Amino acid sequence: MKLIITSKEDLEDLVQTSLNDALGQFYKNRANQKKKSKNLTVKESAALLKVSEITIRNYIKKGLISAEKIGSRIIINREKLENTLKEVKSLKYKR
Repeated sequence: MKLIITSKEDLEDLVQTSLNDALGQFYKNRANQKKKSKNLTVKESAALLKVSEITIRNYIKKGLISAEKIGSRIIINREKLENTLKEVKSLKYKR
């Protein structure tokens, strides 16, 4: 371990720079989380899960994924979709 001797001003600058970087990263991540919409379309869900749109529609028909139909659009709640994925993973390991 090295002992580094610095002046008070250098130490203040180092701490200020580190703090600004950490806060900037925190707020950037927070903004990205807010950009994620609560609801997904079939196309967005398919892209997220890396499957085809037909597969998503089949999962909805089978009841594996819960969805709501608003007019002619099918809306899937992101949180419910993520919870469904967690349940499927846990069932896989329980066998």
